[in-house]
Amino acid sequence: MTEPSGYYEDNNTLAQYLEFHFGESWHGEANFPKELVGAAMDAMNGRATCRALDIGCAVGRGTLELARYFDHVDGVDYSETFVSKCKALVRDGAARYARPEEGELVSYQERSLSGLGLTEAARRVAFHQGDACNLGNDYRDYDLVLAGNLIDRLYKPARFLGQIHERLNDLGLLVIASPYTWLEEYTPKEEWLGGFMKDGQPYTTLDGLKEVLSPHFRLLAEPRSLPFVIRETCNKFQHSFSELTIWEKRPE
Repeated sequence: MTEPSGYYEDNNTLAQYLEFHFGESWHGEANFPKELVGAAMDAMNGRATCRALDIGCAVGRGTLELARYFDHVDGVDYSETFVSKCKALVRDGAARYARPEEGELVSYQERSLSGLGLTEAARRVAFHQGDACNLGNDYRDYDLVLAGNLIDRLYKPARFLGQIHERLNDLGLLVIASPYTWLEEYTPKEEWLGGFMKDGQPYTTLDGLKEVLSPHFRLLAEPRSLPFVIRETCNKFQHSFSELTIWEKRPE
């Protein structure tokens, strides 16, 4: 298969995430980053929309979708590869990637920001490499913090959650979505927020979230599930559900 001019071979993980964020919809499920931002904006319900933080932004679709509504959005991810791709996307106005099909076979994909209606939004974003558990002091004064499919990939999720109120304005929203797939390769078992027995009873991640966040936040509504599909090859897909919880920061 000949490589078209201007394209290059991405690693499989990067290509899968680019397809997840910017590619086709699979098995009847909507675009997850766009749906997540839509749910967040419904919850904002007239609150200020000056600044937002998309923490764990991956390849940037959620950051760009937030910038339809906010004056400025910071997208932060631990992966330098992802952040570099985000910056190239804004610079070039398109996502270009080699989508895995079967074995060594790929198909070359291009998704333009103009085709997604995101050209104007791209002027209001900035992407940064950073550690969610050890953010710098510059990340403050946000009206919304979005953490999509992040907490179960952190090495100290309770540290992140215990400090995130410092980044938010009073009555600002923290929007968390996660499938709660706790794995020791990402998070030491002693750092899991839930998914284990405690005092002889099942202790869920929602229980853990409530315990860690309750000093500074209140849960706005009952949790709900958002489905998502990650395409690995033309014949292999991950079909998962992410639990969405929305938290309002109590006034200090």
